[in-house]
Amino acid sequence: MTIGVPFDSVGRGGGTETAPGALRELGLPEALGARDEGDLPVRIRGAERDPDTGLLASADVLESTAQIRAAVATTIGAGERPFLLGGCCAELPGALAGARDALGAPLGLAHVDGHLDLYDGRTSTTGEAADMPIAVALGLGPAGWVEAAGGGAAVPERTALVGFRDRAESIADGMRQPEDLPRPPILHGAEELRARGVATAAAELAERLGGAPFWLHLDVDVLDQDVFPATDYLQPDGLDWDELAALLAPLGALEELVGASLACYNPDKDPGLEYGRRLVAALGGG
Repeated sequence: MTIGVPFDSVGRGGGTETAPGALRELGLPEALGARDEGDLPVRIRGAERDPDTGLLASADVLESTAQIRAAVATTIGAGERPFLLGGCCAELPGALAGARDALGAPLGLAHVDGHLDLYDGRTSTTGEAADMPIAVALGLGPAGWVEAAGGGAAVPERTALVGFRDRAESIADGMRQPEDLPRPPILHGAEELRARGVATAAAELAERLGGAPFWLHLDVDVLDQDVFPATDYLQPDGLDWDELAALLAPLGALEELVGASLACYNPDKDPGLEYGRRLVAALGGG
């Protein structure tokens, strides 16, 4: 089942909040063989950072998290597998919380993203919720958002951060580093993936995450900026389409995969929807 999450944590209209509609127009639900449930009634609006959470448009972020959490819990509770059409990465904490509510226990996570996303309300330079989803999922982000997301719904030792390339920037910003956490996650940066071979690393990751429920999150900025420029946070040295396919295939084949989310496609940067079409083809196996 596909569920649209039309929001963008920059706090204004346009951008990634238009992605669910564009992806529907391009036939992603049909490519996935999924029934489409339409969009959740979520938006993020505001230009001020909350003094307590450090979040931009904090009230909307927390309300959206509750909406996503309820929708995912209902879907999984009904025996279906949700696929969230984002939107930005701020959808992830609510998705994990809903999965945990339905399953009764925290779960694993394959976070395929060009960024580590371990900022909090203090270290984020923008206050955008999309900076912080892994911190929140592990119970380390802004307290109000962590509470809204159930106190941390991912198991640190079964949380894999895959494809990141922002190490130097995040250190300069003062972001907590994954190795410094009491229970460090699994790390597979883009450079390491290539050194080991993407297919080999993906098979090993599938073996580690298999055996218990896990969620798969894909931020399109894991792709190289020249391969997929229709996103807001461009970086070089990312994956190409073949590498992405090799990474996702063994994870997507696991029975323990309980749900997935897609984030950070910006149709405003894709006037002819060329890159959206390529993304739909890649996710649909075309």
